[in-house]
Amino acid sequence: MSNSADSPGTGTSPARIRRFRPVRILTVAVFALAGLIFFTSFNTAKGTNIRTDASLLKLSDLIQNRSEKNGRLNDANSVLRDEVDALRKEDDTGTGADNEKLTKLEQSAGAQKLKGKAVTVTLNDAPPNATAKLPGYPEPQPDYLVIHQQDLQAVVNALWQGGAQGIKVMDQRLIATSAVRCVGNTLILQGRVYSPPYKITAVGDPEKLQQALAASKAIQNYMVYVNVYGLGWKVTDDGTVTLPGYSGTVDLHYAKPVE
Repeated sequence: MSNSADSPGTGTSPARIRRFRPVRILTVAVFALAGLIFFTSFNTAKGTNIRTDASLLKLSDLIQNRSEKNGRLNDANSVLRDEVDALRKEDDTGTGADNEKLTKLEQSAGAQKLKGKAVTVTLNDAPPNATAKLPGYPEPQPDYLVIHQQDLQAVVNALWQGGAQGIKVMDQRLIATSAVRCVGNTLILQGRVYSPPYKITAVGDPEKLQQALAASKAIQNYMVYVNVYGLGWKVTDDGTVTLPGYSGTVDLHYAKPVE
């Protein structure tokens, strides 16, 4: 039998050692990496199931929880405000003129209830399976079928333009610092979250309010989507209603420069 390098009976040649050594190193590296992965997974899980997000608080849940909390705080604040008003009337040392001036200021600020003839506008998303109802229009994109912030703002602005004495969006009275904002297909108003349909009620002259709605260019554009894709639009004359007074905080929050 030959003693050549290719002979299997005379030991392993240097060439064969060089051929097998990388494989062994790779095997060790794979086991080391697997061990690192197992350790990292254990350290991250801490005994919980990391294959699902059931243990994590979703952003939508957090928003809903905060909205409900803000609603409860707002109701509690309203009760306290009524108690303060009652105590103030019991211990009123001001003159009649002062009291009348204060009442007018509170009414102008939206802090007092407002009774009068009203109009309500209801906006709603289109059906999810909506198609173009009129020829010449493209099939709808998802963006075409939902109420947007500018749609709500257009209605509120038109009602103010029509001489509204006070406006309520959903169950909240608007004041000078109120901001109508939408995130996705939900409305965020003064710390509360709402889903469509959205109802906007304005106290004023019903005829003038409806004329202002019809004259708004932004609402005319919205009506195209109503007629073509089925977005919700309804205007009703409510007769005499009472709007609630604003009971939330009036503190202003604004950005400050970093020092």
